[in-house]
Amino acid sequence: MSIGAQWATGLHQVDNPVFDAHGNLFVTYSGSRGQDAPISIFRVTRTGTREPFASGIVNATSMAIGPDGQLYVSSRFEGAVYRVGADGSHEQVASDLGVACGVAFDHDGWMYVGDRSGTIFRVRDGRATAFATLPASIAAFHLAMSPLGELFVAAPTLNSYDHLYRITRHGEVSALPSPLGRPQGLAFSPDGVLHVVDALAGASGLFRFGDLDAPPELVVSAGALVGVAFGPSGDLVVASNDTAYRFESGSP
Repeated sequence: MSIGAQWATGLHQVDNPVFDAHGNLFVTYSGSRGQDAPISIFRVTRTGTREPFASGIVNATSMAIGPDGQLYVSSRFEGAVYRVGADGSHEQVASDLGVACGVAFDHDGWMYVGDRSGTIFRVRDGRATAFATLPASIAAFHLAMSPLGELFVAAPTLNSYDHLYRITRHGEVSALPSPLGRPQGLAFSPDGVLHVVDALAGASGLFRFGDLDAPPELVVSAGALVGVAFGPSGDLVVASNDTAYRFESGSP
C-alpha cells in the first residue's frame, strides 16, 4: 500500500508524534545526544502549516497529552519530563528517570515513563517509583495505554525478533505471543485496536493487532518508520525520522 501524503518534513522523530484535541499534530526535532536544537517541538496545523512551538528541551524524545490537556515531553538526555504550555513555555515536572523515553497516562492521572535501561516508572506530583522491569533497549521504550488501563511497551533490542510487553495495573508483565522484527512506536486507534510500527529492514510498516493473541496484519507498508498517532477525527499519521505522513479518516 502506498504511503499517505507528506504532512511535515525536516523533523527528527524518535518516537510517536501526538495529536491534541483540536487536531494539531506535535512533532519533534530530537537531535543527536546532547544537541540543543533551535526548535525542540513543532506544531503542525490541520492545514499543514508547521510552526515552531517549544525550544530549550534537549533531546525532546517522547510525547503525550496529559489529563489536563497539556503536552508532556521527555528528555532522554536529562532523564526528565516537561509540561509544555499552550504558548510553548515549559516546566520540569519529573526528573531522575534514567534515559527517559516513552510517556503515557492512565485514566487515574498517573504518568508512566520508560527508562530504556530497563525500568518503567510511575509518576505523580514529581515523585517517581519503579512500576515494572523489562530488558534494556538499544533504542527506546515506546509506551501506549490501552482503553482498559493496561500499558503496552515496545523495546527493541539486538535480538532478531522482539515481543511487545503488556503490563497490568498491578505491574505484572507478560509478552504478546507474536514477535516483530524491530518494534518501535505504538498507539491505540479510536476503536481500541493496537497499532505498532515495525522498522525491520525489508519488512517495515504499520501493523494492526486485531487479536492480541494472533499475528498482526500489515496495514501500511513503508520504510524506516518510527512512530504512529491517531487524531481526534480518526486521522492516521505515521512518521519516519524526518517526515510525517497523513492518512485522512477512512483510509488506508
